[in-house]
Amino acid sequence: MKTSRIAMVACALATVIGLSTAASAETRWQRHHPRQHQVLHRANHQIARINHERREGELTRAQARADRSVDRSIMRQDHADARANGGYITKAQQRQLNHEENAESRTIGH
Repeated sequence: MKTSRIAMVACALATVIGLSTAASAETRWQRHHPRQHQVLHRANHQIARINHERREGELTRAQARADRSVDRSIMRQDHADARANGGYITKAQQRQLNHEENAESRTIGH
């Protein structure tokens, strides 16, 4: 139980950080890595949606854990793709990651 609480706090913190950077002016990294920024921002937003649905009781603990795991997997794939391409992801990789996010989004709900 304590581990899941820590994980939820970590996800919430990551979401807050992600949302605060979205509200601020565009950073140098965002300008130089727009595809990667878009994918990672979307994954963070989706984790926030999962947390919200869990709090509202629309997702079970197991469903929320599985959904967050998929989003973290997408983030890891983004990082791996960027490492393999000199720090950037290609348009095809962005399209594939967004396709995976679309499928995951449908499992979360509204």
